[in-house]
Parts: sequence; structure tokens; C-alpha cells
Amino acid sequence: MVVGRSPELDELFRPTSVAVVGASNRPGKVGTSLFRNVIAAGFQGVAHPVNPSWKSVSGVRCYPDLQSLPDPPELGIVIVPAPQVAGTIDELGRAGAKGAIVISAGFREIGDAGAALENEVVARARRHGMSLVGPNCFGVFNTDPSVGLNATFSESLPSPGNIAFVSQSGALGAGILKYAASERIGFSRFVSVGNRAGVDENDLLAALDRDPRTRVILLYVESLANGRRFLEAARDVTEHKPVLVIKSGRTTAGERAAKSHTGSLAQSGRDQLYDAVFAQSGVQRVDSLAGLFRLAKIFSSGLALGGPRLVILTNSGGPGIVAADAAVRQGLELPFLPEAVRSALTSRLPTIAAVANPLDMTADVGADDYRRTLETLIESPGLDGALVIATPTGTMTGESVARAIADARATTRKPIVACLFGVTDLSEEATYLESQGVPTYTFPEEAVEGLGGLARYRAWLDRPHLPVRTFAVDRAAASAVLSRAQSVGATVLPEYAARGLLEAYGIPFPRSALARDVEEAVRAGDGIGFPVVLKVASPDISHKTDVGGVAVNLRNAAELRGAWERMDRSVRAAAPSARIDGFEVEAQVPAGKEVLLGIQRDPSFGPIVVFGMGGIYVEALRDVTFRLAPVRPLSAQHMIESIRAYPLLRGVRGEPASDLAALGEAIERISQLAVERPEVVELDLNPLIVRPAGHGVTAVDARIVLAPPSDSGTTV
Repeated sequence: MVVGRSPELDELFRPTSVAVVGASNRPGKVGTSLFRNVIAAGFQGVAHPVNPSWKSVSGVRCYPDLQSLPDPPELGIVIVPAPQVAGTIDELGRAGAKGAIVISAGFREIGDAGAALENEVVARARRHGMSLVGPNCFGVFNTDPSVGLNATFSESLPSPGNIAFVSQSGALGAGILKYAASERIGFSRFVSVGNRAGVDENDLLAALDRDPRTRVILLYVESLANGRRFLEAARDVTEHKPVLVIKSGRTTAGERAAKSHTGSLAQSGRDQLYDAVFAQSGVQRVDSLAGLFRLAKIFSSGLALGGPRLVILTNSGGPGIVAADAAVRQGLELPFLPEAVRSALTSRLPTIAAVANPLDMTADVGADDYRRTLETLIESPGLDGALVIATPTGTMTGESVARAIADARATTRKPIVACLFGVTDLSEEATYLESQGVPTYTFPEEAVEGLGGLARYRAWLDRPHLPVRTFAVDRAAASAVLSRAQSVGATVLPEYAARGLLEAYGIPFPRSALARDVEEAVRAGDGIGFPVVLKVASPDISHKTDVGGVAVNLRNAAELRGAWERMDRSVRAAAPSARIDGFEVEAQVPAGKEVLLGIQRDPSFGPIVVFGMGGIYVEALRDVTFRLAPVRPLSAQHMIESIRAYPLLRGVRGEPASDLAALGEAIERISQLAVERPEVVELDLNPLIVRPAGHGVTAVDARIVLAPPSDSGTTV
């Protein structure tokens, strides 16, 4: 919660004075270790311990209460029992504090009673206009020497660096800080947000974006406080700084009942919604904590990869092959070496060297061969970066090859990443290389993962910045459909009722008519022209094929009559309580690929567009992707390309390519509908038929769920 404060959150990160309420001398207590950390980190402001039980804490005069302090604290660090926290916040506010970090636990995480306490804490902080971190958090630190704040109970403060880390888990944050020290990773700032009753990851993204000492931002999240706000905040930040996230909870914990394919898919595929937010905002998601820091290390170095073209230089074939496989998985390219480069290298490397990419110089080479070969490779305009894998041998020490790599690095601005691969301890050599601007890893695939992150970030920065397209639509017709539905209390619009709204937004349908009896159906078939499709029209039947409610390719009146009779019996037997408004007679659509296109609304993410392969197996195969509306043209293209069945749309084994341009436009039009018509809470176009290139798309089934009015359940 940031009330009337600067977006830099200086009251939390750069306070001039702090009061640690609950500071202690008792061994093993959080108040003991936290106040010691404040002193030990070299805090440049004034720190006061507050606790009526002690005369001094860690050799510093202790005050019995906040009113006794000689000067008002800018930041309060609260370590008192949960029932006392709200009162402490009040005291801090009256004393003039601008922010508070509540370490204490016993709030929302324990149930309703704790949630009530937390709500009171928030109310008190809001009353005084204070920024609030926590409760139930691990604390905050800022390694800037001009601040030196360690308001955590961590065993040690990490070395200064340019990585900021925001964590929803205090325990995990503590473990990561310890791990980072062993990996030679330094931090600029750290925040454990705890229950996020106040400041959340969205506030911190904005603050860290403005911090000149932070080069890369790491997030550990279990959920997002507000998915829509995160998208907007992160998209701004990633234009300047990379943001890396590990999101826990990938598996589906449950699935609520939904009235459409789209609703079911959005609920069961909730983790994919996070993927969508990260993709649309340029945030890179990683699968493991180790992966998070592999990428953090390379981004913190300040290296930039101009493109995906990588060269791998090694003196051992096995690690080179492992790296090449990893490069393919990361979407990097291993181009052929130019002939001039090959000739120059062949003349000075051992005859058994494999002058290719990867380039295996063999174990016979020395450190000087590494330097000269790397300098030749990195000068080539056809290569964007290099991975150097070095296995020390009897004729080449780890120290000598590390210096050779560093010397080559000094001649170029292209990124060079190293993997020192051996059975001996090479940590000193790795530390030296990193001091020279060469990120160094233990295993080849770790180094490639880091380079892949650089390539993805470069692609994000270089993407076309296309605006959201707004199409001319028939808003009067769309409003008329919705007004009519609302006037009769309708919550579900089957195809024959939904068609008007979708056609108003430019989604084409085949000619059709609603028939109440078989003779009316035959007349409709004659008017439309055979072959036709017959479908049951019911607001209570979501999936027509499940009840035998669809018959296709009816070539004449006799086949239509027979289909009517069979369908009438089947539907009434399978769904005896369903309301049947008649049967739709529809022109048979020429063959194409069936896809699903839909809308779902989420309390945190807002309107969501869903796309995937359609038909009756969509929920079983779940080959779908999500984006938050509005969807830009590039995002629509990425949606199409990201599903597993994309090659089928592109055309295989002589089949013509589908009309991907028309499909992309349909996604954008549905996105516009989602933004402009909040009454629509779920929408299914399944299937939407994608014809061959140049022939467009046609919707052949649709279902819309509206927000319920006071009297719901009626259809139109």
C-alpha cells in the first residue's frame, strides 16, 4: 500500500532513521538478530531499539516506547505479537513514520481471526498515509553503501550487486540469499512482501525500475496481487530492464463448473494465464530457482546479445555437443563459419581439430590458442556471441585459459560466456573471469540457458511496437442484442441469439434459419441451398454433439427430414428437461481447420482471449493459449504460432495453408468485443472454420454467457 508516497519508496529503501519495535537481546529471537543486522550492515542513518524489557540492545540505548524516542523515525520495523501490531502502527503514525515493515506473523495466513487483525493493521496504516510491507515477512535490505540497510533477520547480508529480488516467501528468500553468496551473485535490494497487505510486486516493480543501482529484477511469486496491473507495470519496466520470474503452483488444483469450453479451459489452465501475462509483458519465466539465477548472472553482467547466432568453442567434443543440443532447445542458431574464418583457423590449429560450429580444437591446444581463436571468431559479422568451454589439461592450466578468455573479451563488445569444465576446483578462475565481464558457469547447458535469456530479451526489445487495432463495428446492432437479452433476463445466448452480436463485430456466419417444425426446416433448406447442417437450438445444451444434436452434409429434403426425426428423438432422450426452441438449418461450410476462439473474465486478470484447436476434443487435448485483452496484432500472431497444432494451420503434406491473416483478425475482433462488452462473461466460438488462405474464416457454432441480471435463467 503506497499512500501519497513517491514511487521510489524511499521511506522503505532509503530511510534516514529506523525504529525496531520488539528489538531484543534474547538469543534466538527475531528481534535480536534483526537489530544486530541493522547495526552490522553499517546503516548510515539513526537506529533506535524499542522494547520496555531492555535498557540497551546490542550496546545501543533502548527506549520503552515510541513516544520516548529523541527524534521521529521515518521507518518502523515491527516485531511484536500480532494482536499488538495495529496499535504499534498507530503509534508509529502519530510519531511521524512514513513506512512500516511488519515482520510479525499470525495474520491472514492463519485464518479468519488473523485476517481480521490484518485488516485492522491496513486500516491504521492507511489512516496515517504509511507505506506497509508485510505482515508475515522476512524484511527488506538495500546494499547501497550510502544506505546500508539490512532490515531482515538473515544470517548475513549479501554482497552489493545490481540484482533486485522480490519474494512472496520469506523462508525461500532466506535460502536464496545464502545460495547467491556461493554463486558470486550480488544484490542491490531485497524485499520479502509476506502477505502483501500493503506494498505488492506491482508497487515494487515501479520503484525498482527507477533505481539506478538495479540492472535486473527477480520475482518469486505464488500468485499475482492484480494480474491486470502487473501486465501494465511489467510492460513498462521491461522496456528498460529485464524481469525474471519463477511462479510456483504450475499444477491444476481444481476446476469449477463452467458453461462453456472457454470457461472450463480458463479455469483448468490457470497457470497458462500467468504464461500469457508474462509473455505479453516481456517477463521471462523460468522453471527453477537455479534457472532464475543462471539468467540473473548473465543479465547482471550488462551483456547484450545482438541476435541468436552463437559460436561454441571447446577443447573437448562431449561438452561441445551438450552445448549444441542445449542451444537448439533455447532457440539459438549455430551458423556455419565463414570460409575466410575457417581457412584462417585451419592453418594454425591441430590437423585433427574440427573447425566447425561447435569448434573442437582438441586437447592439444594451449591457452594462447584459445585467445587467438576466440578473437578470430568474435570478429566475424555473422556471429552474435560466443560460448567458450575450457577443460584444463596437462599443458593448459585453469588460470592461463581464464586469462586468455578475459584478454579476448577485452577486444569486443559481443558477449562471451565461459564454462570451466573440470574435476578440480576452478572457483578462483571463475571469480576472475566474472570480474572481467565474462559470466562463468559450471556446466555447458547452464551457460546456454543464460545466452538464451539474452536472445529472448533482445527479441522483446526489437519487436514491432504495433498499437491495438480498433475495427469499425455495428455498435447499435450489438447493443440491441444485449438489450433484448437483458430485458427478458437472459444469461445464456445460444448461437441463433449470439449471432447478431458476433456479426456486429465482424465475425462471419453461414446463412441459417431457425425452424420450429420439419416442414419449416425443409423450406429453409430450399431457400439456403443444399447441402445444409441441422443443429438443435437450446439454451440448456452446451455441447450439441453429446446429445446427437448435430447432423451435417444433408444433401436434400429427404435427408433433412430423416435427420430431424432422429435428432428430435435423440435430444429428448438424452436431455429430457432441456428447453428446445427449434432446430437451426444452416449452410454447409466448405472444409477447413476447426479452431476455438473465446472469451473468459477473471477477477484478477480481467477479460481473457482464448485460442486453440477446436472441435469436440478441445477439453481433452487442451491445445490452447491465452492472452489478456486487448490483443495486439503481434500477440494474435504469437497465439496462433504457439499451439502444438500450428503446423496443421500452416499446411502439411501438400495441404494449402490456412488463412492465418483472417484468423489473426478474428482474434483481434473478439478481443475488441471482450473490452467493449463487459456484459459478456464467457464466449465460445467452437468451431470457427479457418478456410485456405484468401478465403477467410466462418463461425459455425457460438455460445455466449452474460453477467446475470436480478432475474436470471431466461433465454431469448
